Amino acid sequence: MHKPLLLRMMMAALFYSAEVAAQETQPAFTQLQVQAATVLVRGAPARSAEAMAEVARGNLLNVLEQRGDWYRVALPSQLSGWIQNVPAEYGQMALFIFPAAQAARFLDDTAAGGVDSVRPGHVPMLLTLPPIDSAQVAPPQADLPRETQAVADRWRLMQALGYKFPLYDPYNQNPLKGDMPVLKSLGNELFFELGVVSETNFEARRLPTPVAAQVAIRAGANDIFGAGQQTALAQNLTLSFALIKGDTTFRPPDFEFRFVPVFNFNHASVREAGALNIDPGKGTTRNDQFAAVQELFADFHLRNVSERFDFDSMRIGIQPFNADFRGFLFQDAPFGIRVFGNRHNNEFQYNLAWFRRIEKDSNSGLNDLGKGLRHDDVFVANLYRQDWPMLGFTSQFSVIHNRNRETEFAYDSNGFLVRPAAVGDVRPHKYQVTYLGYNGDGHFGRWNLTASAYAALGTDEHNPIAQKAQQIRAGFFAAELSRDIDWLRVRGNVLLATGDKDPNDNKATGFDAILENPKFAGADSTFFVRQALPLIGGGGVALAGRNSLLPSLRSSADEGQSNFVNPGLAMVGLGIDADVLPQLRLFSNVSYLRFMETSVLSLLRNQAMPSAVIGTDLSVGFHWRPYFTQNLIVNGSASVLQPGAGLRALYGDGHGSFYSVALNMVLTF
Repeated sequence: MHKPLLLRMMMAALFYSAEVAAQETQPAFTQLQVQAATVLVRGAPARSAEAMAEVARGNLLNVLEQRGDWYRVALPSQLSGWIQNVPAEYGQMALFIFPAAQAARFLDDTAAGGVDSVRPGHVPMLLTLPPIDSAQVAPPQADLPRETQAVADRWRLMQALGYKFPLYDPYNQNPLKGDMPVLKSLGNELFFELGVVSETNFEARRLPTPVAAQVAIRAGANDIFGAGQQTALAQNLTLSFALIKGDTTFRPPDFEFRFVPVFNFNHASVREAGALNIDPGKGTTRNDQFAAVQELFADFHLRNVSERFDFDSMRIGIQPFNADFRGFLFQDAPFGIRVFGNRHNNEFQYNLAWFRRIEKDSNSGLNDLGKGLRHDDVFVANLYRQDWPMLGFTSQFSVIHNRNRETEFAYDSNGFLVRPAAVGDVRPHKYQVTYLGYNGDGHFGRWNLTASAYAALGTDEHNPIAQKAQQIRAGFFAAELSRDIDWLRVRGNVLLATGDKDPNDNKATGFDAILENPKFAGADSTFFVRQALPLIGGGGVALAGRNSLLPSLRSSADEGQSNFVNPGLAMVGLGIDADVLPQLRLFSNVSYLRFMETSVLSLLRNQAMPSAVIGTDLSVGFHWRPYFTQNLIVNGSASVLQPGAGLRALYGDGHGSFYSVALNMVLTF
């Protein structure tokens, strides 16, 4: 072969091999597009290399070389740098790589019909702004300052837009209702809450009323029972002032200070002298007014214990407290210190507290700070467990200790002896009792259940009825089972409180509470709960106190001492609630009541009790919210207690049925 020809063939093969090799190392794409918000261009294909530039989303760059997930791209001014393709926000990659064929088609399609004409699935549908038409609007200046309008804070955005809400409007943003911060000079996130509640109560009733031993005001009124007709009117004006620090929408407050004064006026009218005051000369009517402090406390947020705002807090001062779901054992506004909080996403709540009870005003039942604190301490430890033992049911376990050290004689505002009770051996005494309790409230499927059980264990150094020291061993159980049937709720309830079988032994087995206010079996719409029944001829005690279910033979529910030598109670009943209108609920209850034991009553009356039957309590009532809110509520009820053989033995046969008619109106701002 001729040497020049052979040389030319070898050179052609070498150039062909070089061209093929070059094509094999050349990337199969020509451009990439940035999909992340920004990407960094580095001087070398390594994350530790110095950043040369930053490229924003949407920019198209020419690819010069690839090394793994690094791409060398052309930059302005004859520069180049490396970009890494890594995951960006929302799961997509930082770069979108255009294969050469698709890149050419993208450019052709864009030139022909714009980005919107590109077939989906091949290239990202990025939106671009149209060019500015200088004839329509001038382009913005580079040094034009940003135009903004400052607002005081994020709570006043509506006011910044021109909306104005008057202070008397509680339904829209209002600085008086804690909707926006105040007193910014004192700190951030300080909120003020003002509450105003007017409550008016009127009732007319007929119940056993004793004739005063000193004088009778009617001819022939020489029996132990007089005319039982009575009327009462009570007007309460409650003001609530609270200063709260912290945005409490999602987390507990950092600090809260609350002050709640109550102003009361009350009027009572009876038909027997000596019923309203120890002095019969005071007459048969009484007008009284009183100002009280029902809440005055500081609440401190101690700490958060989880990212879901499980917390520990401490509250010091006069504060409301309810020991269980239905007010069976202790519901009051005492002075005390309470540590409370929750755990495990609010599945557990707890209270650890010490309270000292405050003396009460006799005619209004409100706190009387002028009389000071009682030597009556209540120690509380309880634990709530939500959704146990089943979903939708809350269980509470309690240990409550009541230590009473009141060893002086005490009289109420009307001159009646309240401590010790004017019955039996009138001698001051001390006692202490521990309550072990379980309470549950919730539903099992379509059945609603509330249940409470307590065991009372303790000692009484000298019970006035037994006239000796007593070992307290008493029990209590109550349950309400109900079911909703469309707009009706049907309820069944049962209550058992043990009584004392033998008042002459050294065991007190009659159950008594600390200060009860039961929301059960019709509550204060029923006669037996709402009214106080005196034990006439058996001493200066009541058979059952006002707003109480237990026939505990106390001098006063508010001011007296607990008494565990009592007849106890058994009650069964039925009730129905009917939501006849969205703003109107009607309800009715019927309860059958009897004493568990009658030996205590036989001892005090010095006569054998022929029966333990108290009677049948019938009641009807309504709950009306004319504006579908809690700002105006009107309640009314009528109840009748038909005495059984046991009650007739105490009060006689000639008094007929006892009744109560009550009307209540609540206005709230």
